[in-house]
Amino acid sequence: MIFNSLTFIIFLLFVVILYWFLPRNPRIWLLVISSIIFYGFWDYRFIPLLFLSIIIDYFAAIYMEIGRSSKKRTRIMIAAILSNLIILSIFKYLIFFMQQAVGLTQFFTGTTEPAGFSLPFHIILPLGISFYTFQSMSYTIDVWRGHIKAEREFKLFTAYVIFFPQLVAGPILRAGEVIWQLDKRPNFVWNNLGEGLNRIIIGLFLKVFLADNLAKLVNTGFAIAPSQLGGIDILTLAFLFGFQIYFDFAGYSQIAIGCAKIMGIKFPENFNFPYLAHNPREFWKKWHISLSSWIRDYLYLPLFKENIEQNSLNGIEIKLKRTRISTTRGILALWITWMIMGFWHGANWTFIIWGALNAIYFLPLLLTSSNRKNMEVVAEGKLLPSFRDLIAMLTTFILTVFAWIFFRAENVSHAFNYIRGIFSEDKK
Repeated sequence: MIFNSLTFIIFLLFVVILYWFLPRNPRIWLLVISSIIFYGFWDYRFIPLLFLSIIIDYFAAIYMEIGRSSKKRTRIMIAAILSNLIILSIFKYLIFFMQQAVGLTQFFTGTTEPAGFSLPFHIILPLGISFYTFQSMSYTIDVWRGHIKAEREFKLFTAYVIFFPQLVAGPILRAGEVIWQLDKRPNFVWNNLGEGLNRIIIGLFLKVFLADNLAKLVNTGFAIAPSQLGGIDILTLAFLFGFQIYFDFAGYSQIAIGCAKIMGIKFPENFNFPYLAHNPREFWKKWHISLSSWIRDYLYLPLFKENIEQNSLNGIEIKLKRTRISTTRGILALWITWMIMGFWHGANWTFIIWGALNAIYFLPLLLTSSNRKNMEVVAEGKLLPSFRDLIAMLTTFILTVFAWIFFRAENVSHAFNYIRGIFSEDKK
């Protein structure tokens, strides 16, 4: 079931009406069952896999809370994280790893014959597996850190993980932000209904009218051999794809936020005009905010050896205690983070190179972190940005669009052919 379909509109109307009339326990079951139906419209066979992740993290969190030994708590947390990552790796990355094994075997044996690697089954990438896996893992890590209490009510925890507005495309929710909202329904407010519908309409416009129409142009353009395109053509395609992916992701996020809003539930914002960013660091504070903040809090900061302290009551509010960290450790953490960030988006070397490019963009900012505050201010206290601000925003935009070429290309050679084509003469 997709957001831009009549089926979803009827489904949403039915769920919302029941949501506001049902008491607490039936209401939670409504969210669980409706989310299962929503996901099952894509492929019902993967519903057990979805619940496998839920069961792993549900019981891991409870056993961690019961356990008195910090070592035992840590072992449980690691086991739960590894279990989730194994599931994600099998369905999203196993074919990629096998392809690399075949390539290495052929390289070392000096043959082009098939290496004999094959799977006895066909793998389908489950819809939204990256999103709900990250969301479920963050809950386990937060319980281990002591930021939140383990949720003992299985149906409430399930509703948090598979709540249908964000199930397949985010935002990636934190348990401390959402579970309490699902547990205690607020009073009906007409303003929430109006704002939610407005968000849904805006999201549909971004997705259907802008993103989908741009996709037709982009797909047609990238289907043409780079040798048949000129530099201006390739740059135009890259810019168009940059806006297509923005309108697509931002549109889905707006619809998700709007659907939750008409049920009185507040989701965090996920996009905030990222193409007006002053530098790459600011861009990733404005682009897919729930993902970039997840990567920061659960991967980069632990690698960077930051001390993550207690959170606030109504959602996670990480307080950082700075320690003296070597520049080498910081750079290593940056590279590991961006390699994983790229690989999370897709099992292809193009995504890994895309991550590497972003790491390169971040290096000057990391090495000059003492000037971080000044570097992240765009036209503060001004009605319009200065010429210097405009140059900074334009530079960031161009760097981002350049990296999008690898994100969109079918393979590495395809991407480099397009990049070489940028500097070629226009074809007539």
